[in-house]
Amino acid sequence: MQNTKFASLKLPQSLLKNLDDLGYREMTPIQAKSLPYALGGRDVIAKAKTGSGKTASFGIPMLTQLNVKSFKVQGLVLCPTRELADQVAKELRRLARFTHNTKILTLCGGVGFGPQLGSLEHGAHIVVGTPGRIQEHLRKGSLSLKHLQMLVLDEADRMLDMGFYDRITEIINLTPKKRQTLLFSATYPDTIEQLSASIQRQPVSVSVEAVHKSSDIEQCFFHVEKSARAEALIKLLATYRPESTVAFCNTKKQCAELAAELREQGISALALHGDLEQRDRDQVLVRFANRSCSVLVATDVAARGLDISDLQAVVNVELSRDPEVYVHRIGRTGRAGKSGFAWSLYTERELYKLDAIAEYQGNPIEEGNLADMKAPNDFELRPPMVTLEIAGGRKQKVRPGDILGALTGDAGIPGQQVGKIDIYDFSAFVAVKRAVANQALKRLEKGKIKGRNFKVRKLR
Repeated sequence: MQNTKFASLKLPQSLLKNLDDLGYREMTPIQAKSLPYALGGRDVIAKAKTGSGKTASFGIPMLTQLNVKSFKVQGLVLCPTRELADQVAKELRRLARFTHNTKILTLCGGVGFGPQLGSLEHGAHIVVGTPGRIQEHLRKGSLSLKHLQMLVLDEADRMLDMGFYDRITEIINLTPKKRQTLLFSATYPDTIEQLSASIQRQPVSVSVEAVHKSSDIEQCFFHVEKSARAEALIKLLATYRPESTVAFCNTKKQCAELAAELREQGISALALHGDLEQRDRDQVLVRFANRSCSVLVATDVAARGLDISDLQAVVNVELSRDPEVYVHRIGRTGRAGKSGFAWSLYTERELYKLDAIAEYQGNPIEEGNLADMKAPNDFELRPPMVTLEIAGGRKQKVRPGDILGALTGDAGIPGQQVGKIDIYDFSAFVAVKRAVANQALKRLEKGKIKGRNFKVRKLR
């Protein structure tokens, strides 16, 4: 039987202690399968979904081979979205605590180019970024990959879906031939095989079972007429009243239309799709993650990298043709020992998709009956929190503690009424309980943060 303890790996004691401090004791299945090969210097192609612990699968070997005395870029992680890049960089920084002065930079579009140039001038060991912005820095000569030891493609299938193939190959052509390349993908389309063949040397292929336990996720399929998808979704929300739901559509247009229809019915809903500006995308993700939006209506590409804790339900408003995508979608609920719902709507013409899903999972499809459900006329689904946006962020030296203090100091709002606080370069977001939202808004408008007055508004 395979030893799945991190202590069984040949790792520095300082790293093992840090892993233990972080709660990393037993390896996840993808870590147990990929780490021995990655630590041995092999190229790896790994099939793993979001939330499987894959960041440590490439982060640990990347960090162990760093020469921290040399401020040259030795590790590069390419991600499809800024959100995923931020998550990966955050986790790498946690893993890197065992050694001093490890500099990890995030280079993504949607943020100013100038500050990134300044950071690069001071050097970095690891860069995490999106293909477009990495390519831009390479073309301008502000980033060099001549000393790269390890290249990681995270969620490679989605990067290809988003049309990044040419950018990825251009980036790779500027890296040393003798680098180590790790490729992580939730699905294995032919394009992934082609990409692997062109950039990897005799890769070891590892995968973990992608199906979900029925005890973790309650899956149910509902037959609907094509025009009744929104009505069916409202019935499900009214019957079960989940606090947080991701509803998947296949196109941007359908996302925007469905979110608008839900809002008309008194349901707190936001759309997440590729046409959003980065600022709007940030706001949508912040509000959903901090519980001030009940339903996120998203496309697959836009939701990639979305990792929301305690997500109660996933709804396939439209089924994907690929059963692997179905499994990947519903895997966002029922995590960390908690249960979740996965509801799927299908029309007569989509029965073949149900057969493909049943065959892929090795389990029969369970069908539900929408006729037994009725949405009351006065039904509303309001989130427990409200988000306040502050026109000041990292660049103004605003920290979460400053915002919390401004809200709770001098017999202000009780600390338990304040939720998640997110700080960006030029803005900050704080979630507060709905009952104290107006009081919190007035307190921030009239009070001071870091001794300064900032504009504050309530996001609706």
